[in-house]
Amino acid sequence: MTALSIASAPTTETEAPANIGLLRFITAGSVDDGKSTLIGRLLYDSKSLHADQVSAIEQSSLKRGLSEVDLSLLTDGLQAEREQGITIDVAYRYFSTPKRKFIIGDAPGHEQYTRNMVTAASTAELAVILVDARKGLATQTRRHSYLAHLLGVKHIVLAINKMDSVDWQQDIYRQIVSDYQEFAEALGLSNIVAIPMSALKGDNVVDASTAMSWYQGSTLLDYLQTVSTVADVSNKALRMPVQRVVRVMLGNAATQTTGDDVEFRGYQGTLAEGSLQCGDTVMVLPAWRSSQVRSLKLAGKSVKKAVAGSAVVVELEDEIDISRGDIIVGNDQPPKVTRELDADICWLAEQPLNPKAKYLIKHTTRTVKGLFGELHYKINVNTLEQHPQPEAVHMNDIVRVQIKLQQALFVDTYAENKVTGSFIVIDESSLATVAAGVIV
Repeated sequence: MTALSIASAPTTETEAPANIGLLRFITAGSVDDGKSTLIGRLLYDSKSLHADQVSAIEQSSLKRGLSEVDLSLLTDGLQAEREQGITIDVAYRYFSTPKRKFIIGDAPGHEQYTRNMVTAASTAELAVILVDARKGLATQTRRHSYLAHLLGVKHIVLAINKMDSVDWQQDIYRQIVSDYQEFAEALGLSNIVAIPMSALKGDNVVDASTAMSWYQGSTLLDYLQTVSTVADVSNKALRMPVQRVVRVMLGNAATQTTGDDVEFRGYQGTLAEGSLQCGDTVMVLPAWRSSQVRSLKLAGKSVKKAVAGSAVVVELEDEIDISRGDIIVGNDQPPKVTRELDADICWLAEQPLNPKAKYLIKHTTRTVKGLFGELHYKINVNTLEQHPQPEAVHMNDIVRVQIKLQQALFVDTYAENKVTGSFIVIDESSLATVAAGVIV
């Protein structure tokens, strides 16, 4: 097996294309590694703050008796967080540069808030994992890296922070990179770059550091602006869960004169994967009926083609009994139809899992009843050890489970499709979401 190589962030030699899209990323790490300060530094140095925001954090810093502006106050928005000096909830921030738009999720550092990290990572394309240069890899570094891997985050930035506290020593940076490389290889992580920085001082966050001449890579912002998250969708299987059935009225000058309107039955939903165009042959599940696409409407306008992420109304050539919870798929690439799931779940509820209780399994737009069968093992995300047949499942536990369904679902693995490969578990009596799962 070829050893995993963790590279420095590549130096930006050419200008990135103007506005190459939206990047969702999270910051994660142990408590006091500087996650909130890092986000504050990104916003502050990239000139993404309004004057009143800057004034507010300056005043808050003065009240706390600080000699410098505490940039972490930009994301520690809850009053309880400001009083305790920790991040409790996921704090989302939005900013943009001329090259890209960003949504940042500041995930909590404490172990008991693992479920918040899962929420933040579920939609992220990149994770910035912070490590305190003074302490090296911590338990939470491994935990958050595992969760990012579990949830399919494709790109990892190993942000070795607080380099100013270790006199900018290259040897310490290299040792941390080496330690993380060993862990990442065992986990199966790839696409990792390492950046030494000081969020407090601003080194290698937005502006290049003058204190670490031995580092020749790009800054964090440069890397975030240029990293490619575009996946090859040319051979992706079509998946369009039906959200609702609609009656579409087509009026024009001729029909308005005669008082007659052209009406058709359309199927509304968002393409989870693949593309769809007029004339394509598709299959509808669970009816197992094939038909051709007669027309497509996007935002009320007729289009010839729609791609993943588009919310469309589809008209078919044939009358088929279709309702919410059905799915339109490629005729030659159907999903797996199953009444049994093997999945990794993160238990979100304060009440432990009840193996004898019935739960609702919400998968895309379809909701069915289910029972937990075998609890295969609980995962120690700090050591990657598997503990077979756990007696109890509590909040924040990650468990490989078997779920038996009352009705069939149309699924892919999470690695194949994040939408059709994931689900949530709902308590049947309270209707509270108690777990989130990925199909393996």
